[in-house]
Amino acid sequence: MLHPTIEELTKGEYNRYELALATAKCARLITDEYVRQHDAAEKSITGNKETDRPLNTMIDRELRDEKAVHVAVNRLYAGEYVIDVHANEATEEEESEEEATETDAEDTLSDAE
Repeated sequence: MLHPTIEELTKGEYNRYELALATAKCARLITDEYVRQHDAAEKSITGNKETDRPLNTMIDRELRDEKAVHVAVNRLYAGEYVIDVHANEATEEEESEEEATETDAEDTLSDAE
């Protein structure tokens, strides 16, 4: 049995599609964080075997040992990440406003010629 269940994650507010999108975005953020920590750990290694810590100990255990999707689901359940269904709508509106502004600017240039 999966824990937490889909019903526990959605809390009756979101559908499965929105949950899948949110989980994928969170997993991408977690993967990016792991890559950032891994790169920082590699840069901090000096090459001295006696004083250097192993690379694995410099990376957060949760990011290192668990799959990104599993960590994302747990963080969504714990409330560390919040699903915002209106986030995509806002970016679409901004993009359409930018396109309208560009079209108006082109019309103004055409009128000036």
